[in-house]
Amino acid sequence: MKGYSMEIEGNHAKARIREAEISLKDSVNIAHHLRGMPLSRAKEVIDGVINKTYAIPYFRYLDSVSHRPGVGPGRYPVKAAKAFKQLLENVENNAEFKGLNTDNLVIKHIAANKGRMIKKYTPKAYGRAGANFKDLINLEVIVTEGSE
Repeated sequence: MKGYSMEIEGNHAKARIREAEISLKDSVNIAHHLRGMPLSRAKEVIDGVINKTYAIPYFRYLDSVSHRPGVGPGRYPVKAAKAFKQLLENVENNAEFKGLNTDNLVIKHIAANKGRMIKKYTPKAYGRAGANFKDLINLEVIVTEGSE
């Protein structure tokens, strides 16, 4: 991952988290739900997910996902939500440093992509080995000033 997957002209702020140990499926659904939201609303949503009062609606990876009241198929991915909370705080601090109005920030681009894979092997009987692979996730967000 060399740079951001999208470039935006004008006043904007960016933030990125590389190689987070979270679920790809959960992070893709969270990113899809937060895209286009005002930053203040997105932070409220993430806090609700961490407190398990707001369910993230799932649009992909729906096999055996239970329905939640008023949402449809959804879950409370707390570990992934904590990584997104850190990401949103970072982009807000970057926007404040650049002199942007933090009350009017809108998420223009947010993405969760596969990162590096950690490969581990567990020795087993008769000279065999069991694979234990772990995918790491890269998160990125770009916010711009919107009009309210």
